[in-house]
Amino acid sequence: MITQENLQIPDWAAIEKHLMAALTEHRYRHTMGVTYTSCALAMRYKADVVKARLAGLLHDCAKCLPAEEEVRLCIEKHVPVTDFELQHTALLHAKLGYVLAKEDYGIEDPEVLEAIRWHTTGKPAMSLLEKIVYTADYIEPNRDRAPHLDVLRHMAFTDLDLCVTMILKDTVQYLKANEQTSDPMTQTAYEYYSSKTHTP
Repeated sequence: MITQENLQIPDWAAIEKHLMAALTEHRYRHTMGVTYTSCALAMRYKADVVKARLAGLLHDCAKCLPAEEEVRLCIEKHVPVTDFELQHTALLHAKLGYVLAKEDYGIEDPEVLEAIRWHTTGKPAMSLLEKIVYTADYIEPNRDRAPHLDVLRHMAFTDLDLCVTMILKDTVQYLKANEQTSDPMTQTAYEYYSSKTHTP
């Protein structure tokens, strides 16, 4: 991990400097918004704030690579890739981000890495940290296009599982309405959470 000398504390300035070089200005602003929101949710639900901050900072660390480069790196680094992901390369950055967070930023904590891995599609039975980063990615302050964001932003701090369910529902509906094929894991995650919550 990029750490301050002799301390197991992330060197936040070094991480942010690295990200500023790797991301576009727009993506960096989004990243900082996700980081801020992840930390706030971690405080609300008594999760590890340092882990939430790390996962928020690094969730999109592979986002700005060209699609061809993402595919090449996935093959080179033996990252399993489905045919669906090859057809929808925007999904690859989560899997690849897991690897780059380990290799480029020295992150070893499996909770942080898994939160990065699942922040795009979600999955059934997510950990608290995974739910926090998944939610923060959707509701962070720079987002302005998703439906009823004001409701979701309030819900995130009152009923996280219900908020995750509603985000998954909105995502599935959006993809279907726009004639895009929903990632199978997103659909599976929605079915899992909708069976456990009273979804409006």
